[in-house]
Amino acid sequence: MSELSKLPNIGKSVEQQLLQIGITTPEQLIQIGSKQAWLNIKAIDPSACYNRLCALEGAIQGIRWHNLDENIKLELKEFYSASK
Repeated sequence: MSELSKLPNIGKSVEQQLLQIGITTPEQLIQIGSKQAWLNIKAIDPSACYNRLCALEGAIQGIRWHNLDENIKLELKEFYSASK
């Protein structure tokens, strides 16, 4: 278990994926950002979905992803759709 698992939305599976892509601390996740972290995860797991992208953003903001601002969710949805 790493510091990452203490963040909201980060369970064992996402934690393992973050570790696989070289993100080992919350600070590294914040620095790389949710979009790039998600792209890196998608490279090792093609099933990475929109919810995982939102989970990463929520972890960065320190909130459950369901509580993200609607404008941020829309921006992430557009990014996700463009990345398929």
